[in-house]
Amino acid sequence: MNYQADVCIVGAGPSGALLAHLLVKKGLSVILLEQSASLGQSFRGEHLNEEGEAVLKKHHLFDEVEALGLLRMEKLEYYAQGKAFKTITLDATVGHLGIHVPQAHLLKGILQQTTNFANFKCFLHTKVTTLMTDSTGRYVGVQATKDEQTIEIKCQLIIGADGRYSTIRKRAHIAISKHKHGFDLLWAKIPAPQGWEPSIKMALIDNKQLSLFSQTGGYIQIGWNIEQGKFPELRKQAFTPFIQQLIEAFPELEDTVTNHIRSWQDFVLLDVFSSHCDCWGTEGLVLLGDAVHTMTPTGAFGLNSALKDADCLASLLNTDAITQFKVQEFQQMRAQAIEEVLAQQIEKEQTFAFHFIDRAS
Repeated sequence: MNYQADVCIVGAGPSGALLAHLLVKKGLSVILLEQSASLGQSFRGEHLNEEGEAVLKKHHLFDEVEALGLLRMEKLEYYAQGKAFKTITLDATVGHLGIHVPQAHLLKGILQQTTNFANFKCFLHTKVTTLMTDSTGRYVGVQATKDEQTIEIKCQLIIGADGRYSTIRKRAHIAISKHKHGFDLLWAKIPAPQGWEPSIKMALIDNKQLSLFSQTGGYIQIGWNIEQGKFPELRKQAFTPFIQQLIEAFPELEDTVTNHIRSWQDFVLLDVFSSHCDCWGTEGLVLLGDAVHTMTPTGAFGLNSALKDADCLASLLNTDAITQFKVQEFQQMRAQAIEEVLAQQIEKEQTFAFHFIDRAS
């Protein structure tokens, strides 16, 4: 089947969904493609900071998301020897130290009104296979498979919002520079004990960061840094001594950890790297979010930077100027801010252990 639109956005994560919403409201016709069979698949970078919150409020979307459920962090604590030795409380003018928003809630809050517009289509279970060009080399559309059938979408602009392993970036032969940070990350999710306050808690184990993030629905997300590439070797070792370190760091979690993290299989491994592209797109094609600047989980900047990308890009596109859009303008508006965030992440990683130098005994 053949379709036509002003814009084809590939990737229905937060940046792709927000951009689709903003462009549709401007009157552009948008087709949003998502490889997964449903929106809001499991995602681990779900924390909004003030900047991400401000973008949603700017476009009157925050209340929609909040109605579906979110959780404001009330304090940040640093732990040693099983006790908090330093606590940072929220600034009353901000009202939180970060907000947990399940991706399903975020996407639904953004798109629930968008689906009513006649100039919007969203195709799930759809994988891009080919980028189409005209005789000048300009990108003019995509071919994709949807439910095992081939479809063709012609458009004036292809937008790659399809994440750290972006198909659009690869098909467009846009080079990416990757930077390893010396650690990988183990994720796990457990029920929170009764009375657990919405918070972020940090500890240092073998000079590696261990983080706990409260989540909606009464859960805690665990992020445990391990030495880069060492998980295959680590999982050959006994599991009990490893998980005992978590219990010793946070004794109040003993019961829930014992009942819900019983083997290495209860962790998910994340290959940690950051990346950037010197080129953010070309004629008829542009990248944003993780597709053009992947961030590590440190500081939870990735989601918020992606939302800011979408907000910025939407400001440059309208029904009159889409064919005159210059990717260089978008890149100039956002690249320096992204470089600063990536540098800030590295600084946070390198200085994390300093919080524990003068810890309470």
